[in-house]
Amino acid sequence: MKKFAMLTVKGAVGLVPKSVRNKLKNNHKLTEFYSRSLQRSGLFYGFPSEKKRMALYKDYLQHQSKTLVGKTANHKANLKFTFIILGHQNLSISLESLREAGGGELDIRVVTEKTLGAEVSQFLTLTDALSDVDNNKELFFLNSGDIITDEALKVFSISDSEADITYCDTDRVDLKKRRVSPYFLPDWNPELQYSTGYVFTGVKCKAKLVALNTIKSKTIAGLVTELWLKHPELLIKHLPFTLLNRTTNKAVVDKGLQDIRERLSDSTSAVASFNAELGVNHLQWPIDSEPLVSLIIPTKNAKNLVKACIESILDKTTYQNFEILLIDNGSDEKESIDYFNELNKHPKINVLSYPGEFNYSAINNFGVQHASSESTIIGLINNDIEVIDPNWLTAMVGHASRKDIGCVGAKLLYSDGRIQHAGVVMGYGGGAGHAHKYFPRYHPGYIKRLIATQNYSAVTAACLLVKRSLFTKVGGLNEKDLTVAFNDVDFCLKVQETGVRNVYCAEAELYHHESVSRGTDHAPEKAARFNRELQYLKTRWGNYIDHDPAYSPNLTLMRENFSVKTKEEFSK
Repeated sequence: MKKFAMLTVKGAVGLVPKSVRNKLKNNHKLTEFYSRSLQRSGLFYGFPSEKKRMALYKDYLQHQSKTLVGKTANHKANLKFTFIILGHQNLSISLESLREAGGGELDIRVVTEKTLGAEVSQFLTLTDALSDVDNNKELFFLNSGDIITDEALKVFSISDSEADITYCDTDRVDLKKRRVSPYFLPDWNPELQYSTGYVFTGVKCKAKLVALNTIKSKTIAGLVTELWLKHPELLIKHLPFTLLNRTTNKAVVDKGLQDIRERLSDSTSAVASFNAELGVNHLQWPIDSEPLVSLIIPTKNAKNLVKACIESILDKTTYQNFEILLIDNGSDEKESIDYFNELNKHPKINVLSYPGEFNYSAINNFGVQHASSESTIIGLINNDIEVIDPNWLTAMVGHASRKDIGCVGAKLLYSDGRIQHAGVVMGYGGGAGHAHKYFPRYHPGYIKRLIATQNYSAVTAACLLVKRSLFTKVGGLNEKDLTVAFNDVDFCLKVQETGVRNVYCAEAELYHHESVSRGTDHAPEKAARFNRELQYLKTRWGNYIDHDPAYSPNLTLMRENFSVKTKEEFSK
């Protein structure tokens, strides 16, 4: 009934003259009420219909075709590739596409236990197929049944010659011979590879790289992971074009994920498990010394919120080596003050006073300065957070303890179960926004990116862990230029610039209650402050806003839903 009512209201609004609608938009309270009602109806979390997705992708293919004509007009396909095909299912389709795209005699090697004809070289294992490759050649890997597009070899031939590994986007061909279901991938994303094996076909690799290693992998996804784990300094490049029609074979994906778990076991101390229901790998990274974590929670009054937050942390959290610093920013309600005084008696809690105007950055910096000298990990926690998964802190500390990891964020849900935060994408709305915002809790997201731990350029400080040494190294949060908005984004990017990766930890689930009903910054003074802080973000981090490596340039920045860009966006 609620959905039907909102459909009726939305349709009626569309009939109102545009001039009247624009005038109504100036009433920020009315705008907020309408937006919240749409969101709560459950209809409009933003994922386009299948028909709409197909139309958008058809427009994209026209854009890609024009772009690639310009890039490849004066180039020929490089025939110095050694093509390695894994498997035998629908092999003839792959062979035909290679010969049409490459022409002439090609060096093709097929890895399969099934006996084939004499037209191709056959090997029982990937290791055998790689044993005598010419070091001056480049290798191209695909799965049996995959189809190389006409432009693929040209584009791969002219791609960055310095790259050790190069991969492309893919799509499928449906029963009506239409190109559908594009996988628009991010730039190299190690954690996403561990979780989903997202790079599993359409991969170019320098032959001399595999010659230097004893290869154990059995799949393309495993090989890419193995080479990265052995040589994390590798230059891995992404071609943001759908250059290969992938086959639909769940067994290939599952085998790749198993291969990744085995390669992780060989090279790391992480404990990897497979979630068969979700089809993703989960990793628990080792926590050797159980470091003390200082959880910093700013508040002004809000007794009920703080009570729910702190009690859930104390009662539900498996990882117990933490302290809580509640930073009281000028509370004036007696019941809140009395409650905070009681909290201060708890052995794990320290209540500190920070008088003066609200400055989120300054308050948290103050909290870090007063954290125990023994703590090595800082946790920034909003007062409206409530624990769902008891292992949230265990999972996040495991990541935060790693030498190559910076900020670690969690999956945060609104009170009604919809997604509030699952990583931050740079460029949304010209600044930054939350990936998959308003999606249902159990939705897998775009190519499983909602349910998989992965790297993002930034995560929200509503629940963020980071090494204390890194917090200090980058000077903490910017309390001068970013008092309220975007301070967490700016902080994460500063941390990332030190050479580490930021992580969205999908296994850590918590509620983020209050922000679902909190007003947006439409009041004149708040809007002015927000615009100043947005401008600072654009000026300081314009390179990430122009291209976020954790997001595809082919996906929209108009909505937080991973939809393909419209024709209008591509023409900008």
